[in-house]
Amino acid sequence: MLVRVKKIQKLKTIGIDEAGRGPLAGPVAVGVVCFLSPNCPRIFRGVKESKQLSAKAREKWFEKIKEEKVKGNIDFAVSLQSALLIDQRGLTFVIRKAIDICLKRLNQSPAEVRVLLDGGLRAPLEYTEQQTIIKGDCKEQSIALASIVAKVTRDRLMIALAKKYPQYSFEIHKGYGTKKHRGAIKKFGPIVIHRKSFLKNIV
Repeated sequence: MLVRVKKIQKLKTIGIDEAGRGPLAGPVAVGVVCFLSPNCPRIFRGVKESKQLSAKAREKWFEKIKEEKVKGNIDFAVSLQSALLIDQRGLTFVIRKAIDICLKRLNQSPAEVRVLLDGGLRAPLEYTEQQTIIKGDCKEQSIALASIVAKVTRDRLMIALAKKYPQYSFEIHKGYGTKKHRGAIKKFGPIVIHRKSFLKNIV
C-alpha cells in the first residue's frame, strides 16, 4: 500500500528589533527582516547587531540588505512612530503598532513564517510561531539585521532633523540624553520632536 507523506514546509525566518526606545527626542523605529532564501545565513555571515558596529559599518550592511532585497533573497520593512504618539499612547503601544505595520508590509502569511524578536517585543497573536529571545540581536542573524535597519533609518532621520533644529546637535547624539543635549533643552526648551513624558526630570 502506498502511503503519502505530507511534505513539511520550511518556515521563512523573520527577525524583529527596534531602535530609539530611550532617547529624549525623535521617533522610535522598528525594523523587520524576512529571509526569503536559504542562502541568507551565508550571504550575511559576520553581521553584528547595530550597537556593536560603527555608523559607517551599519550603513555598509544596510546597503547590502537593500542589494539582496533587489535580488529577491531578503525583504525588509521599517516603521517610524512619532514622539507625539509615544507621549499619547506609550512606548509599548507604538512599538507593537510599528511591528504590525512592518509585518503587513512584508505580506507574508503568518502560517508560513517563524518570527524571532529581540527581548521584550511581541508580534500579533496570529503569528503563532514566534519567539522572544533575550539579547536576540546578538544571537540571531535576522534580528541583528533588523536592528541595523531600524538604527540606520532612525539615525538618518535625526541627522536630517539636525539641519532643521541645529541648536540641539541631533547629528551628534541622535536625541539621546547626553550632557550636551540636556543642556540644549534647558537653554532652548523642548520642541515638537521631544518626548515630553521623558523630560520630567530635565524641564
